[in-house]
Amino acid sequence: MAEPRTPVEVARSAVRATDLADLDAEISDCFACPRLVSWREEVARTRRAAFRDQEYWGRPVPGFGAPDARIGILGLAPAAHGGNRTGRIFTGDRSGDVLFAALHRAGLANQPTSVAADDGLTLTDTRIFAAVRCAPPDNKPTPAERDTCAPWLHREVELIRPTLRVVVALGAFAWAAWWPILRDTYGHRPPSPRPRFGHGAHWSGATAPEVLGCYHVSQQNTFTGRLTPGMLDDVFARAKQMAGVD
Repeated sequence: MAEPRTPVEVARSAVRATDLADLDAEISDCFACPRLVSWREEVARTRRAAFRDQEYWGRPVPGFGAPDARIGILGLAPAAHGGNRTGRIFTGDRSGDVLFAALHRAGLANQPTSVAADDGLTLTDTRIFAAVRCAPPDNKPTPAERDTCAPWLHREVELIRPTLRVVVALGAFAWAAWWPILRDTYGHRPPSPRPRFGHGAHWSGATAPEVLGCYHVSQQNTFTGRLTPGMLDDVFARAKQMAGVD
């Protein structure tokens, strides 16, 4: 195992990234959070029975999508047997099945499925990234892990800042992760009190992307009907309109 980086070292590495490819390489080689490193690698060793013949990625998962994206989709973290297995965010799990089907219906993805990093999927005007880049136990990163990982997200947003117009925050964790970006990337004082998360919640600032809240595409939400395909379609239709995407 590589030596863990301190939060200061993570921030320095993120700032040094000159483009998205450089940033993705730096993210993939991060060992900053010992608990997350241990978990992601344990999952990659033991594997789920359905995937026991596959080699897991077992590393932090970079963002994915268009470098000139006008729409950003911000999630929580990779799934243990999804992105942590395939190496691509939201790829290979039930949440991704729902998300990419919706993006395809919206004309933002060239196909409705996302099963492997080499399956030919491309996104139009859209980039997907996560607040935390390693799969966390029980899908619950600690506040310290969230804060250590934040420079990767902040730098990614900074690199696509010239075109980014709207961010869809999937769930309350992603919604909360956005506000420090206003200060660190846009020089915009975060609103106080913070806007409350909810499905369809909307925040607009003069010098920063608009933000839309959307229930997370987790099985807990989609299987129970709390989040339906129609609700997702409405969110992405709004995002496209706000971003000026035809």
